Amino acid sequence: MREGYLPHSQLALTAGTVLGVGSITENSASISPAEGSDLARSFTAETPLHPAAAEFLTEAFSSGWANPTKIHHASRKTAILISEARAIFCQHLGVTDSELFLLGDTPLGFHLGISGFMAPGGLVHYPATARSMAYAVAHSHPYNQLGVDNRGHFDIPEHKGEDLLVWQAVNAETGVRGRDPQGFSGKIFVDAVNSFQAIPEWSQGRWSAALWDSRAWSGPAGFTVFALRDRPSWRNPLPHNDSKPTSGNISVPLMIASAIALEAYTKDFEANRRKLLALNNKIRAIITERWAGSHVAGVVEETEPHLITLSLPAIESQWLVTELDRLGFAIDTGSACMSMNMQPSHVLAAMGLPVTGNIRLRLRPDHSESDIDTLLNAVVAVSEAFAD
Repeated sequence: MREGYLPHSQLALTAGTVLGVGSITENSASISPAEGSDLARSFTAETPLHPAAAEFLTEAFSSGWANPTKIHHASRKTAILISEARAIFCQHLGVTDSELFLLGDTPLGFHLGISGFMAPGGLVHYPATARSMAYAVAHSHPYNQLGVDNRGHFDIPEHKGEDLLVWQAVNAETGVRGRDPQGFSGKIFVDAVNSFQAIPEWSQGRWSAALWDSRAWSGPAGFTVFALRDRPSWRNPLPHNDSKPTSGNISVPLMIASAIALEAYTKDFEANRRKLLALNNKIRAIITERWAGSHVAGVVEETEPHLITLSLPAIESQWLVTELDRLGFAIDTGSACMSMNMQPSHVLAAMGLPVTGNIRLRLRPDHSESDIDTLLNAVVAVSEAFAD
């Protein structure tokens, strides 16, 4: 056994000694999001760093700085932290250590996961509801855009073994979960950027590569998990000097913080899901009752409860967002991938739903029924003012 290496069963205790706070797994499990958050009026796609990760981020920066490949004491400490963090990602995302690669840039992951499998004669098949990053990479290759129904689902296209399917685990805008792409026999790239869960059981042995963004589990921005299962079929689309899929040049402190956040987020997930589902149902009921002709994207049984997109008739989205912001509420509008330029949602357009008056909400576990009531009352007041 090489110097500085410890079996995983001993890593938790040793990492705790390194950080001086107990194991990252043990400590993250003891911290939950604070009640009465001053972010109660924020419903944007961005979420604050999970308190469990924020608690130890400063310590992680002070402890995880050394080169883990060297034999010095500080380097061995860093190597131990990396090993435990990798084990957490493998456990919760359902990948093996040999499949796990880490990036600092999510768009790069789309390029690696799509372009890396393109073979002569192959097509990239992607749904019309895919994110703009998938669009951009797919359009640099022969591609086939797949139409979707009003629930956001698509039919498996005719294809060849050289083809690749971009399969979205969760749509960032509507929360619609992807269905089993049964019958697709080519390569499958899993866009799990907005998911914190392992790839569904259907995909075992079938998916080729997958991508997660740390922000999906309230981890830090600037950290992405890339998994590569079908290594023999993959070719690095980037200039490179060796056979490694990624450079490995990532921030160790961000890696540690992301692992802590994932562990804590997963711990409370089922309890939070029940709460968020109740809030989601409440919003759907009030919106559809209050506004004739309004739409809520997706069917609640097929969506993740923390994401919801609404279309309100005869309302200008940008004006609504601006007026709510003036009242202290932060919400999103436009496309989930292009909200900065306030463009109509290509996701809703693909589903055949109204693209005017659409707003997007992300619910968090620390949101309460009172927070939802306050938001919806403000939406009613602002919309009535617009009608006047």
